[in-house]
Amino acid sequence: MKTRLPFLLCLALSWALSTGCQVVPETGRKQLMLVSPAEEARSGLAAFADIKKTEKLTTNPAYIAQVQRVGARIAASVGARMPGTNWEFAVFDSAEVNAFALPGGKVGVYTGLLKLVASDDELAIVMGHEIAHVTSHHGGERTSQNLAVAGIGALLAVGLAEQDVSPARRNQILTAYGLGSTVGVLLPFSRAHESEADMIGLQFAAGAGYDPRAAAAFWRKMSAAHTGPRPPPFLSTHPADAERIAALEALAPRFMGLYTASKARYE
Repeated sequence: MKTRLPFLLCLALSWALSTGCQVVPETGRKQLMLVSPAEEARSGLAAFADIKKTEKLTTNPAYIAQVQRVGARIAASVGARMPGTNWEFAVFDSAEVNAFALPGGKVGVYTGLLKLVASDDELAIVMGHEIAHVTSHHGGERTSQNLAVAGIGALLAVGLAEQDVSPARRNQILTAYGLGSTVGVLLPFSRAHESEADMIGLQFAAGAGYDPRAAAAFWRKMSAAHTGPRPPPFLSTHPADAERIAALEALAPRFMGLYTASKARYE
């Protein structure tokens, strides 16, 4: 029984990783969550404070106004998903074409992104996506998955040692486990998180009165702007551009009614 225990515990942890203990409301997907919302929020607030110390804030009034305008409407669309949130939208003076959102309602947008977006609709797609990562607790889920994978790896190492497996063979097995858990578990979940945030982000943007059809147009520009090497799909943290654009085009009609009704409130 002694030698079997680590493997039985590995099996239990594997089952927990696949079945989950929390549900994303918009999709019904189960997720493993070993991190509390309070812990996520503390981490997000600390990270945002550090970013503001190291990154330069823009003084461009047009950029600031655009991000505040779109951010306020997205926050209203998110509504009950983040009740009582003290939202903060910062614009960082950087050529990086990116944006982020952190637990606690802290959102950052880089001026490089603002130079690429053609409209508030496109900016709302990006901000909605980033905020959807937060409402879906993707950060906490990634942390939980990493903890589970590390725990299984530690138990596997103990089990191999108890069964007198040679050190060389142990290293081979543990290396294979590390590669397998990354390629077979963590990266697929990362791609799933991106697709999930795309869908929920479209809902948030449409609920704020922004056109969900802008998503495909924006991602075509992002794809064209990317000139560096790309990893093969199975080693990527994000879905392939063509796959992502096709999914967004297919999703947009689902939210057109919400967009039309919401847009009327802001006209």
